Amino acid sequence: MVGTLTYKDPTISIGMALMSKKSQPEQWLHWLFQVRFHRSPVQQESLLRLLFASSAFLVLAATITNFPGSRLLAETAISQNLEAASFFQQGVTRYNRQDLQGAEYAFRQALQRDPSLGAARNYLGNIFMEQNRLDVALQEYAEAIKVNPNFSEAYYNLGLVLHRQGEKEAAITAYRQSLVIDSTRVAAFYNLGLALYEQGQVEEAIAAYQKAINLDSSNANAYFNLAIALQQQGQIEPAIASYRQALQLDPKNATAYNNIANLLAIHGQASEAISVYRQAIRLNPKNASVYYNLGVTLYNQGDINKASGVLKRAHNEYREQGNIEQAEKIEQLMQQIAQKSGQQQPQASKTATPSQTPDNTSNVVQTPEPQTQNQPETSTKTPANPGQ
Repeated sequence: MVGTLTYKDPTISIGMALMSKKSQPEQWLHWLFQVRFHRSPVQQESLLRLLFASSAFLVLAATITNFPGSRLLAETAISQNLEAASFFQQGVTRYNRQDLQGAEYAFRQALQRDPSLGAARNYLGNIFMEQNRLDVALQEYAEAIKVNPNFSEAYYNLGLVLHRQGEKEAAITAYRQSLVIDSTRVAAFYNLGLALYEQGQVEEAIAAYQKAINLDSSNANAYFNLAIALQQQGQIEPAIASYRQALQLDPKNATAYNNIANLLAIHGQASEAISVYRQAIRLNPKNASVYYNLGVTLYNQGDINKASGVLKRAHNEYREQGNIEQAEKIEQLMQQIAQKSGQQQPQASKTATPSQTPDNTSNVVQTPEPQTQNQPETSTKTPANPGQ
């Protein structure tokens, strides 16, 4: 027991004092390094007995969590090689401080002393990911998995790299393997849904988004992308409900307002649609597509004067954005409206065309132009070991 040991060595006394004061990681690491390389084997053995008997590594883990974005370290030593563990902890500290160069050096030093440190490989992959060195990141995540085939976080990160490289099928496989190991990983479900949607597997994407929401009901992006997938499947009421849920979590999402208004307009609720379009414009007064949609809806309601003014605004915004093609199409549409406004009363279209934009047709009546803003896949800082 610790109480039966007597420590006269001053370095060990310093260590006990540091432990009692919950000192910063740098002090711990310096102390551990000094004892590891400058004490005798007997002193080292005493040190290790002190560490494990008093759970000193738990104190170290609790200290590191004070850094922004940090994760708990393993509750036991990350490596049996004390020098490798010391370098690993340095790497975690530097990584959390965004000292990527210093972190890379520390993790490589740790791997030289203990090549089985899969967590160090995973961190290196994160560093290269942040530097957009995707090929190198891919290699590091693959090595991490080779060392530890049950490393859910490494599979997730591998999927993220493949996703960014356009390898969607391979990314789906990696995300699914990550979830086989850890079925609570929200980001993996979310990214899986995104990749499946991009591959045209809409029903599977809906299921993945719903699982992400079940695990984290505060995920506004998951609700938004779920709504897009439901809309594509023709599930209008669930899509509107999902958009509204996304807006409760993210009230500044002008695109969600635009898409809700589109659905309302297409299904005969023009007055409410007009109100929602105006909410989208208040949030983003430069959104040419929303002006176009509002103009079309006003025209379909018979309010030609207001429709012409709003379409003119859409035309000007498209020109300012350099989208001359869209601006010219709106010009043609406005000319058709002027020609036909006295000939027939337009009727709102009952069918949605998700990717439809203004075009040169003989029929003036248009359907709104939706915006499908799939959010980019999320990236999470990885923990020090796969169990955390």
